[in-house]
This record gives sequence, structure tokens and C-alpha cells, in this order.
Amino acid sequence: MKPLHRHLVNTSRKVLCTAALAASLTTAAVVTNPPTADAGESEPTPDSPQATDRGDARLDLPQDVADPAVPPAGGAVAGEGASGIPATALDAYKRAETAVAAALPTCKLPWQLLAGIGRVESVHASGYGLKTDGYTEKPIRGPQLNGQGFAEIKDTDKGEWDGDTAYDRAVGPMQFIPSTWATWGADGNGDSKRDPNNIYDAALGAGLYLCAGDRNLSDQAQLDRAILSYNNSREYVNTVLGYMHQYRSGTTEVANPPVGTYPTPTTPVLPTPRPTTPTKPSTPTTPAKPTPQPTPEKPKPKPEPEKPAPAQLAKLEVVDGAALKAEAGTEFTAAPRVKALLSDGKPAVGQHVLFAVEEDTTGGTHFGTEGRSHLVVRTDAQGIAAAPGLKAGPKGGTFTLRASGYDTTRQFTVNLTGTVTAKPAPVADLLVRTGTGAEKPLEVVAGTPLTGVKVKATAAGKPVAGTQATAALVEKDAAGAWVPVDPAKAKGPYFKGAEDGAKLFRLELDPSGADGVIALPDLLTADVAPGTYHLRLTTKENVVLLLELKVTAKADSGESPEPKAPQTPAATAARR
Repeated sequence: MKPLHRHLVNTSRKVLCTAALAASLTTAAVVTNPPTADAGESEPTPDSPQATDRGDARLDLPQDVADPAVPPAGGAVAGEGASGIPATALDAYKRAETAVAAALPTCKLPWQLLAGIGRVESVHASGYGLKTDGYTEKPIRGPQLNGQGFAEIKDTDKGEWDGDTAYDRAVGPMQFIPSTWATWGADGNGDSKRDPNNIYDAALGAGLYLCAGDRNLSDQAQLDRAILSYNNSREYVNTVLGYMHQYRSGTTEVANPPVGTYPTPTTPVLPTPRPTTPTKPSTPTTPAKPTPQPTPEKPKPKPEPEKPAPAQLAKLEVVDGAALKAEAGTEFTAAPRVKALLSDGKPAVGQHVLFAVEEDTTGGTHFGTEGRSHLVVRTDAQGIAAAPGLKAGPKGGTFTLRASGYDTTRQFTVNLTGTVTAKPAPVADLLVRTGTGAEKPLEVVAGTPLTGVKVKATAAGKPVAGTQATAALVEKDAAGAWVPVDPAKAKGPYFKGAEDGAKLFRLELDPSGADGVIALPDLLTADVAPGTYHLRLTTKENVVLLLELKVTAKADSGESPEPKAPQTPAATAARR
């Protein structure tokens, strides 16, 4: 089994919201310190490679890039004295804090500490073209650590990260030495890579490095030692702590600055000291050998019986929620549950389990009212961790709920699949005429088009969007039932065909808008005899509205107000 720092644990997307900003959290990896010295440093110290004097990779940035102005919020300054941090960098620091807290809850790593280091090391990757995926357009590389002005560190990565096969260089936004990254590298953005040039990976790796050795960073002495292990300089510690306190006083997300054409500091070369001629050492005299004295034999200690190793976390298994289903915008009825088991088969009591929503296409499935997409839960006496308050996103889609638990060397993960079904669209149960003059009967003079007719689709009194209806001229048949007119014989009002201008007595109308309104095209009455006609609107759900239309004769035509067409039984019935 590989140690945990080689494993990935994906946290959630879009977590950690504050009043000032709503920072998103994409997938992240967490690792812990290796438990034995031969697997890596159990606790980095001020003499570790990372703490060497390694120069400054920062560009010579203008003031507006190095210390971006905080934009106004709602017309007022967002938090008086607040500091600006590029959006992607701020997201990376906060995401790393969440991931480390899930794996190492006793460390109490504040994201502001990572921000302080990121500010000192690379000004949050400003000027290098920080992108939203965490990478930079220009590589961030420190001076060659060749012993001339800096510590000497021979190449350890064959140039993989720093592009130098002779000596190491610090790399990336958090300025990791390649040999340090080989031990503490992490995947902070879920792309299955561990790249110190990516600010998500680098921030998480820095958090894990600082927390190594069971440190508690809320203790000032341990915090001091942690920063010294990152760069063994009292001035560095004071500067990082200064920025950390500044960011605690107020921080606001600002746009990622573009890549710049700023000069990179050159590596100073110190003069080579002149070699000195060593003096010839005097020949030492050989002391006389003492006569050996017999040593009394000591009784051999009885071997102590080996203590059995304590049971470790061995397994996570799904109890409830393997297939989560809910309607959009509703809470899942059953809380997802997983069970943690120890190597001796007993339940793991008090085990931290991280639930994280990932690969979400539902628009934001989350926990609780704060909209968090992750949740850390402790197991109960039966080893069960339940994730309450899971609410489906606002639209149909799928997501993965990942549950992860950790021991000192390993990570255990199970996935639950979530499906969110879209809310069924409301179906109109009523069509009513609306608009100006809706309270009056429809009436038009023969030869004049009837315009501006609108109807509204509603359900329980509320407008329904997307309702489709068909408009058709109808008349009663011999049995008294309304039937569409025969287009070949019809003489009443008609719609005009869009392409050929033909007379249409039946037309598919455009769907209703957000206000539920369906607007009818002009109904033409050229060559239509005066009389009473009927227009029927029918939805796909068979909701019907029958409109009566009276066509009156022109004032000087001498025509009677009623048509002189032969009276059929259907026409007679229509007037009853």
C-alpha cells in the first residue's frame, strides 16, 4: 500500500462561501505526512532543502499588479482596508484549507497562511498569466541553486519541473524545491497530475508540508517552526505572518491579472574565493596500547512481548444511498450513509469522513442552507457516517457523491451515484382572452384584419410558459358538435400562409412566453361576408377556448349585417 501522500482524495466543487466572496472549490487531493523517516520527512525542519536560501523568482511588478485595488461592492468599498487576491489563487488557498482540514483536522491550517506564502513567493502568480485552471502562461522558476549566492542543490528531478539538469531551482507559485515536491506533491485540481506549476496543486502541497509531524498551526511556536521549515529566515517568517494577518483583516477576490512583460531578476554571481595553501600537519605519535581488562558479562534482557498493532481503518462501505434520486430543487429523502470498518472488523468510531459532490451537472446539488458542496462527518458508535441535508440542484442531471476516510498512511473512498430529475413543466388548465379590450366581444368590419388578439395560458391562476395551441375556424355539424371548417368550402376569416400567402383556416401558434401569453397573428376578412364566426384554440392537453367573432358590414356597402348564405342545419344550430 502506498503512503497517503501518493494518493488522491477528491473534495468537492464550489465550496467555502463567505460574506465577501463565494469561492468555488473543484476537486482536490489530500495527503498526510508519512509515518516513518524512510518514507520521507516526518516533520520538515529548518535544515531541509525547502528551507534553503533560494532567491526570489518574482517579477518586477507594477504596483497595480502587485497590490491590486479592491473593487467597490454595491457602491461602497468592500471591507475597508481589504486586500485583493486574484480569484484563482484565492480559490486555491481556500480549497487547500478545506482539503487539509478533512485529512488532518488537528492541524488547523488557515488559508491566509498559504496566501501569505503565495504573496511572498510569487505575488500569487501575478504577472505570469495565472489562468482559471491554476496553470500560468509563463513558468515560475527561481534562480539556479548552484552555491553562488544561494545554497547548492544538485539536480534531483532531471529537469522535469525546473528545466535544469545541473542544479535544482524552486518552481511554481509556491516555489517548491523539486526534491521537496517529490515527497509532498499533491493533486489540488483533480486532473490526476501533481504539478508544482499549478497553483491548486502547489497550495495543497504547501498546506500538507506545513502540517507535517502532527503540527497544530494554531500554536504560535509550531506555526513559527513550520514557516522556518519552508524558508529558514526570520525576515521571511515575519513577512509571511504580516501578510497572513493582513488577509485575516479582509480579503476580496479580484480578476486574474494578465501575463506581463516584466523583467525577471538575474542570479547574482559571487567572486570565487582564492584557495589557501594548507599547512603540513605534524605526524601524530602512536599511543601505547592499554592492556585489555576482562569485561563482566551482562545478563541478557528478556525480550518483551510484541504489542499488537492498533487496528487501522481498513474499509468504507455504502449503507444507504448507492443510487440517490430526487426531483430538482428538493431534498433527498434519505441521507447517504457509509460505514467505516477497522482492520479487526470492528466499526471505526469517531472516524472523519469527507462527503463531496463532484461531476455535478445539476446546477448545484449541495448540503444545507449555505450551499456547501462538501461535508465532513464523524462516524457514530456503529461506525456509520450520515450526510444530512443533501439538496438536489435546480435542474435535471447527475452527480457523484464521494465519501473518503483516512488513516495515517492510506485513503479509502466509495462513490455514490446521484440522479436529479427535472421538475415536470406545469400544464395549463385554462385559456383566457387577455389584453386591451378582452372584456368586449371580438368584432371587426369586413375587409379589415382582426389584430392584437391574445390569450393567456394559466395553471392554478399562474401563467404557464411553453404552452402550445392550435387555432382553427370551426362550425357546428348536424349533431351540434364543433368541427373544423372544410378549407375547400370555407368562406369565413382566415390566416395568411407565411410562405405562399394561402388562406389557412387552421394554424399552429407559437408557444406561450414566460407570462403565459399566446399572441395570435392577424385574422383576415377580405371577401368575407358579414356574420358570426367561431375560432377555437386547443392546447395539446386538450384545454379549449372558443372565441366568437362578429364580422360587420361596411357602412356604405348596403350589405345586411348577417350573411345571406344558405342556412344549413349546422349554421342554424350555431345561433341557438
